[in-house]
This record gives sequence, structure tokens and C-alpha cells, in this order.
Amino acid sequence: VGPAGVLSLAGVLSLAGVLAGGHSGVQPAGTPLPLDVRSTDPPGRDALSHGRGVDCWEVRKRNSSEWCRFIRSNPDCRLDGGFLDYLEGVFCVFPPRLLPLAVTLYALWLLYLFVILGVTAEKFFCPNLSAISTNLKLSHNVAVFSLTASLHGVTFLAFGNGAPDVFSAVVAFSDPRTAGLAIGAIFGAGVFVTTVVAGGIALVKPFTAASRPFLRDAIFYMVAVFLTFMVLYFGRITLGEALGYLGLYVFYVFTVVLCTWIHRRQRGEGLPPPRLWEPEMLTDAEEQESSGTNSGDYGEEYRPLLPTQETSLRILTSALSPLDYRKWRRKPWYWRLFKVFKVPVELVLLLTVPVVDPDKDDLNWKRPLNCLHVLTSPLLFVLTLKSGTYGLYQIQGVFPVWGLVALIGSVLAIITFLITSNEEPPKYHCVFAFLGFLASAMWINAAATELVNILRTLGIIFQLSNTVLGLTLLAWGNSIGGESSAGTRGHAGCTSVRPALLKVSPSPSADTFSDLTMARQGYPRMAFSACFGGIIFNILVGVGLGCLLQMTSSQLVVKLEPDSLLVWILAGALGLSLVFSFVSVPAQCFQLGKAYGVCLILYYLAFLCVALLTEFRVIHLSGI
Repeated sequence: VGPAGVLSLAGVLSLAGVLAGGHSGVQPAGTPLPLDVRSTDPPGRDALSHGRGVDCWEVRKRNSSEWCRFIRSNPDCRLDGGFLDYLEGVFCVFPPRLLPLAVTLYALWLLYLFVILGVTAEKFFCPNLSAISTNLKLSHNVAVFSLTASLHGVTFLAFGNGAPDVFSAVVAFSDPRTAGLAIGAIFGAGVFVTTVVAGGIALVKPFTAASRPFLRDAIFYMVAVFLTFMVLYFGRITLGEALGYLGLYVFYVFTVVLCTWIHRRQRGEGLPPPRLWEPEMLTDAEEQESSGTNSGDYGEEYRPLLPTQETSLRILTSALSPLDYRKWRRKPWYWRLFKVFKVPVELVLLLTVPVVDPDKDDLNWKRPLNCLHVLTSPLLFVLTLKSGTYGLYQIQGVFPVWGLVALIGSVLAIITFLITSNEEPPKYHCVFAFLGFLASAMWINAAATELVNILRTLGIIFQLSNTVLGLTLLAWGNSIGGESSAGTRGHAGCTSVRPALLKVSPSPSADTFSDLTMARQGYPRMAFSACFGGIIFNILVGVGLGCLLQMTSSQLVVKLEPDSLLVWILAGALGLSLVFSFVSVPAQCFQLGKAYGVCLILYYLAFLCVALLTEFRVIHLSGI
């Protein structure tokens, strides 16, 4: 793959370092690490939780007066990591008669956590990834632009788009009791994207699929699913197998680059470079979008005729404003309502996460705000690392760590403010891209931890297995995506970073809203490609990295023992959907129409019915 591929692995490994400290899932040396999916058994199972005492699910079988004492005295009811104890909140803080109110509040908070994940990935994580790749000159040489853009698509873009999914999987794998969430989410998202999203694209706009990319991505994804099936069958994953997952993704990256190079050679290299920047089909909205990063928000008529120098206070207030009032007036009421919910999240993120935008002339340099980031970003690190344990630690029992970090950060912020100017970014501005990348990663990790904990709590309340919660709520939340303002942007808007990547990048995103919008606006082939290529990163890196982080020097095997029939139904459904597409798409000469889309959506509905019937023991096998 070359230096860029090594770099992408280094980014993943650096993420591993962040996650290893971000949750308490890594056990001390010598402690067994059974990642046992048996904690996701369907309701009704008699439960001793493998040496952890009585299973926490037993709380609903007891008298309501005993709920709080049971939760506080049972080790299995302790939530690892996170800032809020949801189990104690619902069973101790709220009286039993207000349980519906508590569940409603938890459901709203769950939806808001998905919003936090989406906003962080789209507006902070992905732009900083793009800035990092630009600073590393991955696309600097026009002569090799198609190769580097492909590499960018399957490394940096895949990392950005898959960040919420991978973080959620890693956090879920960190605790044996929530491992089923990871299995359910990875497989469930795969079934959802390859059936509902792919079928929806064919319904919205019939098209001719790109043959070679589809076959390549489908084969790699089927291999990844087969490997995961074998791991579940043998009930364990070794160090070599975990590294094999990551190695397979590196091989996939190499294959994509090689296929792109061969395709370019076959087409000939006589095409003028500027055509690489032209989309295949431009609608009026896309022409407006491609004319500039914020052309839809700030038209030429709003720009001053003469350059003016703004004061630092005005720059700070405008940079911290998450609302554009001109855009606000043009948008419908439901967009405004959703924006109101996002404003608090965006404001906090603007205060703590710097964003470097290589598509802007000033690289998004906001001197007063970026100097403030020198203070707030390190504070974010210490206060979210291991749920604030390190930040609250008292040095010599006197001075907290967060106070020391705040003191050092304040000094550095003042120095940065004194040696820079408002008009021109400093030479070391690229450092803020790495700072923003780490800060947004910490936010995503913190939100993913809360997400996993609240899903486990809801599973205990409703007596639902983690697997069914993973394949429904977690998979839907990570796959549906968010607002698509540019027509090519979803919950992780990396696809809007460069117009050129719309044409040459394989599988830039894999969420419902952005893919269906791309199909409506003339990009059905790229949207369909995203369904099969984008989630390869999620399963290979999610399982490989998630299990790798649970291994220690004395315990190089992680147990994955699915006793629930639902896990096998889930794995079989994903494999069958891939085989169906792998056979039917070439059989139709890659001409995909509404009949193909209807078949996929009906398949998903049938799978969902079987999964729910299995969960509630209507469908079961004797002895399971």
C-alpha cells in the first residue's frame, strides 16, 4: 500500500491507544477475559452470570421494593465506564410508578446520543481527517490523484464514516455483558445497509451497477462475514485472528488501489487532470454546492467589497455561533426544530474541538477560538479519559490533575495568542488538525460509552437481549445517519470534503439518508457502492480492534460463545443477503431496477420478523 497505507494503520493504532485508556474494559494481567455473548441469552433463561453473582436481569422478577437494594448490591449491575449510572437512576432515583417516565427520558437521551455521534463525526472528526490527509500530501500530485483519492476513500474516509460504528463496537466488546451489542450492531447494520439501503437506492433511481467494484467489495465482505461466523462457531478469537482482521482490511486497501491503477491503465492516461474534479451529473443544487465550501450559506452578495479587519471579540462570537441566520430563514420548520436540538451539542463541540478546513483560504483559522482550544482540548482529554478518573486525581493529595492541565493550557494559549495574528494562520496550524482529531475522537468515545450503557439498561428493563438491541436500535441509529444538506453528506460527512472524491473514491459513506439523496441527485452507482464497500471497514476493524484491545500478555484469546439462536440467525441472514446480491446482480447484467429493490426490502422485513420471534422464544430449538 505504501506510506499512506502505513499511515492509516498508524491512525487506527493511535485510536486503539485512546480507547484503551478511555474505558475500563482492559483487565489486569492474569485475569480471564471471557467475552461471552451468553450474556445476551433470550428472556426466560435461568441465570448465574458466570461467576459474577446473580444476573442483573433478575431485578425485574423481584418485588419493586427490592429493586434498589438488588442493583446496588449486585456486581453484575455495575456499569463499566461512563459518567451516569443509568441502572441506579431508573431503579433507585425514580419510584416504581414513574418507571414509564424514566424509560421515556432514557429513550430521548438515547436519540440525543445518536445526534451527538452524528454531529461530532460530520462536522469535526471528518474535516480534521481531511486536513490531516492534505497536510500529509496524499493528493498533492495530480499525476497519481486517482490512486491517492482511492486510498483516501478506503482509509481516511472509511475511518471517518465508520468512527461511530467502530467506537460503539470497541466499547461494547470491552465488557462481556455487552459483547452481544457489538455482534448485533455489526451484523445488523450489515443486513440493514445491504438490503434496505441498497434496495431503496434501486427503487429511487434504477441504474447500472459498477461491475468490478461491486464484485470486489461483495467478495471481501462475504469473506469477512465468513471469518466472523467461524470465530463464533469455535467460540474464541486468538491474537493471530484479530490481527488477521486488520490485515485483511490492509489487503482490501491494496486491492482497491491496484484495481484503480489497472483501470486507469486500461482507460489510458490521456485524460486532462481537471476532468477528475467534475462530477458525472451535476444538478443545480450540486453546481451551487461545488462552487465553494459554504456557497449555499454565504453567497457572493454578502461578501464585503473591501477587506475589513475584525476584532478578536467579533471573530470569537461569530466562530462560536452554530446558527447561520440567512440559512435559517430559508429552511423548513422541521429542519429548524432539529437544528434547535443540535445547537447545544454544536456549541460545546465548537468550544472544545478545533477544525482545520483545507478548502478555505484561511484554513478556518479563528485566532481567539483556536487559542481557547489550546486550553479546552487538553481539559477534555483528562476529563473524559477513563470517565474523568485521571482528571480528578489529586497530585500529592492536594492539587487535581485537571487544575495542572488548565494552568499549562492557559499559559500556552496566551503565548499562542501573542505570537499569532487574526489575518493569517500560523505555520504550525496543522497541529490543530491533530488536536481536533483527538478531541473529536474522545467525544465520540464518550458518547459511544454512554450509548452502550443505556442500551444495556433498556435491555434489563424490558428483558431484551443485547443482540436484538444491537441489530435494531444500535444498527439503525448508526446506519440511518443524519441531515444531508449537500446531498452527499450524512452522519459522517466526509464525502463532501472534496468534489473529486465524489467520482473516484470507492464507498465514501454507508448511511441511509446520504445514500438515498445521492441516488436522487444522480449518483446511484456511488451510493450503491457505499452499501457494500463502506461497511467492510466496520466489520474488519470493529471486530479486529475491539477484540485486540481486550487481550493481555497473559491472555491472548478472547472467548465469543453465542448460545443464543438469534446470533446464528443474524449471521446467516447477512450471509444469505450477500449471496443473493452476488448472484442476482450479475444475473441482471448489473441492471438494477425496482424489482431488485422490492425483493431486498421484503427480505429485511422477513428477517426482522424472524429475529423478533426468536427473541421472544416463539421460534426456538430444543436444548437452546
